[in-house]
Amino acid sequence: MGVSANTYFIKPDRWDVKQATLNLNYQVSQLASDQISDITVSINGVKFYSFRPNKSNSLQTQVINIPLQLLQGSNNLKIAGQLQTEKNGALQSDQTPANWLTIYDSTNVNFHYLNREPEKTLASFYDYFTGADTINNHQCAISVPNQPTNAELTAATYTLSGFSRTITNENSVIPICQNDSDNAKNSDYRIVLGLYKDLPQEFQHEVNANDLDQEAVAKIVYQNNKHYLIVTSKDSDLLIKASRYLANQELMKESDQDQVTITNNTQTFTAGVKNDGDYQLTQQNVQLVGAGHQEATFFVNLPVNLTNASGSVIKLDMRYAKNLNFNRSLVTVYINNTAIGSQRLKANDADDDSLTVKVPADLALNGQFVVRVAFDLVQSGANNTVQSDGQTPWACVAPSSYAYVHSKPVLSQLFSNYPSLFLDNSAFDNLVIVKPNKMNNYYFETLSNIFNLMGSYALSNTGKITYCTGVPDKDITENHNMIVLGTPSSTPFIKTLNKHLYMKYNSNYKYFVSNEKMSIAPSYGQHIGTAQLLRSPYNGHLAILAVTAPDSHDVMLASTQINFQKNIQQYAGDTIVVDHDNNHYSYRFKKKKSVAQNESFSQRVHAHISTVAYFALALIIIGVIIFMLVMVFKKHSPRKGKDDLDEK
Repeated sequence: MGVSANTYFIKPDRWDVKQATLNLNYQVSQLASDQISDITVSINGVKFYSFRPNKSNSLQTQVINIPLQLLQGSNNLKIAGQLQTEKNGALQSDQTPANWLTIYDSTNVNFHYLNREPEKTLASFYDYFTGADTINNHQCAISVPNQPTNAELTAATYTLSGFSRTITNENSVIPICQNDSDNAKNSDYRIVLGLYKDLPQEFQHEVNANDLDQEAVAKIVYQNNKHYLIVTSKDSDLLIKASRYLANQELMKESDQDQVTITNNTQTFTAGVKNDGDYQLTQQNVQLVGAGHQEATFFVNLPVNLTNASGSVIKLDMRYAKNLNFNRSLVTVYINNTAIGSQRLKANDADDDSLTVKVPADLALNGQFVVRVAFDLVQSGANNTVQSDGQTPWACVAPSSYAYVHSKPVLSQLFSNYPSLFLDNSAFDNLVIVKPNKMNNYYFETLSNIFNLMGSYALSNTGKITYCTGVPDKDITENHNMIVLGTPSSTPFIKTLNKHLYMKYNSNYKYFVSNEKMSIAPSYGQHIGTAQLLRSPYNGHLAILAVTAPDSHDVMLASTQINFQKNIQQYAGDTIVVDHDNNHYSYRFKKKKSVAQNESFSQRVHAHISTVAYFALALIIIGVIIFMLVMVFKKHSPRKGKDDLDEK
């Protein structure tokens, strides 16, 4: 039986690779014969290594050197197995679920490489700064003054969010930090961001201050074997605009000079986010070769504030070999491991076939989902190893294949819908951050964690974030979603919110107290951190995320559960509790998870158009019945009067 798996990996152009090694961790069926079964590895369509797996029911590891000449920027690694079983000494040709190959997530490609020296351009700096190895090795940072202004923090947040949007790292965060912090000092690639008057002196000397009243500058500087990007202005609005420039991947990749200036006339916005419901599965033909079970996997990114509604479909265009056993060969489409449709392959349609399957309306699709296309290619010959005409069976998924998602908004104020409730059309939705009066390292880590995740979902850099301290005014509380972080002593608004918190503080705000979900001893309540997703008490259509604890270290600890998608997806409630032993607890206090949208009359009519139609039809029917009764009454009343007169 043929089984295979595909995966993709990236080799950055800046790497001078000395060695590439595949560490393959796998397990095969205990029934597979180690004499006639084999596994073959190919990269970018070129086979380069084959071996016979041992007959064992335990995890096996095979270390394989990848030929360097086969490596490209984007690489497709395929692992294909022909797993054969014997019965009474005879080869079993039938496909059976007992023949299987499992490849574990611990499988990886390991590189030994040297980094080529970056060029002195913004584009090169951007490439190195956002590299997965740079981030994982904690060699990049966005540094601001030790006590930044609200505008400087806003600019740093836009920058981090823009970078997070383009990276797939799920292990380390790009930190926003203080200029004097170890993170800043130890980074090989550092963005130094701030108003000109707040820049460290060694960086003030690197820029011309004469024009900074009317413009912002982003300049590459190389000092003491470290690479810096200085971003500064004398004007707060221009500094923020410069950060939007940095948050635009296209602009940064196009900036092949060591300095750019940003004025009020500079266009910095990202291209519009297209959301017409059509999502292309692949941009190129995906070829699957070999007998047996073959799969291709495609990822679809749906805006996080939307989910599947009735009417969604997967449209698959494909070609396949003509010499299959068409009575037994078929294709099946899965979404997140749920089969949604299949059909047999047909000889007459082998050159141009298609399959359209409906997505069940009750199948929730939030954020990224996986479309898996599985072909079972059964050979036409009697022998399941060699086809009757000597040709290898194959199938191909065409780039015209797509997913159409008829979507509807997700309105729940739970962590299962976070951070989409703070976004509108994939941009920050006039978000207000209530920060501590005085920032420390733990609060900077908290901000970095929060916006590492939120930024990855904010596909546009046109949204708005505003920072404030103290107790926000009525206009903010009634009209803005808010993130509030800190302790009751550092962020006074926490005390105002305390009666609305799910995990409340005691009367002197020293520890959390017990509630209907959790018994809390005072000593324990002093050393836990919480992330609480509240329905705003000032406007029920808005939300407040309170990341709070009695101590700033525990504020940061709570934020570690909302920094990556792999962490937040564990939580479906509205409250997260983290303690010093790394125990995590999730609770739901809201009885009603959703809120009604703020809709115009026309939007409400459109949303309930079927109800309106049925109501109108009912009125028409009632009107017709009344009209007919009146006509019948009129028709018979005169006759009755005349008959009465005749009788008299």
